[in-house]
Amino acid sequence: MSPENLDTLNEFRERALAEGISPDDIARWVATARPCAFLGTRGDGPVVGRLGGPLMLPADAPDPWCKLAATIDLAALPSGVTDLDLPADGHLLLFADPDPDRIGEGNLGSALHIPAGTPVEERPVDLDPEWKNYPHETDLPEGLLRLSTDVSLPYYTSVYAPGQPLDCAGHPDHPHANELIEVWTEMPGEGIGRGLQLGGYAEDEHWAEDPSVAAGREAARAVARGELPAPDTNVRPEDWVCLAQWMHGLDGLEMALYSWSISRQDLVAGRFDRVYATMTWNP
Repeated sequence: MSPENLDTLNEFRERALAEGISPDDIARWVATARPCAFLGTRGDGPVVGRLGGPLMLPADAPDPWCKLAATIDLAALPSGVTDLDLPADGHLLLFADPDPDRIGEGNLGSALHIPAGTPVEERPVDLDPEWKNYPHETDLPEGLLRLSTDVSLPYYTSVYAPGQPLDCAGHPDHPHANELIEVWTEMPGEGIGRGLQLGGYAEDEHWAEDPSVAAGREAARAVARGELPAPDTNVRPEDWVCLAQWMHGLDGLEMALYSWSISRQDLVAGRFDRVYATMTWNP
């Protein structure tokens, strides 16, 4: 953890103590912290990728089924900027289909890693609908992505509990999760504009279960339906983490929270074909 991240966590501890949360509860929460990278359209950090832009693919790669959201130059990311086992180089392409009608019905995106040195060429792909039913059915945002670093804490208060209301029960290890999240959301920080959070924890508006763990359960059902490739090894929903959360700013979907998730085992194996994208939206 970088000195800056430790300073952020120390400030969080002080604010949480001032709210009357016990030191033991704070310590258990802080122990879950993950370093993350913010790739945003604001600031003066180094350029590490872009939103949208031309689609550059190897000649033998199939056409994507949804639109290019971002391209990340993995070699431009400093070591340790996240706790993800990302490839050291090449480009990571993230594709998105932010369709609210398909929430919970299937994968809302995909990802592709193109190894360094692979020849690529621009691929024209027309995925625009013949008519636009929603304001968000439009071009996705574009712009250079600049790096800044931070630390992430969880945005969930519950664990999966079938048969309970909303299939969730209070997190047994973190009974003050809701208060801790409220303290975290009041911490000072600068907005990144549109862009991505790479690594860390995904957020949804419910603050219920970890969105990446929920995505892992959806992914297992998709494998059973034959809609997603099977993993190479045994993978549990608890093994899934946030690959990226997208700050898209799409008209009509400003409050929709969209993320790509992947299991740690798939990351190590380079199985980006198993990335699973989800979205929550409370219009």
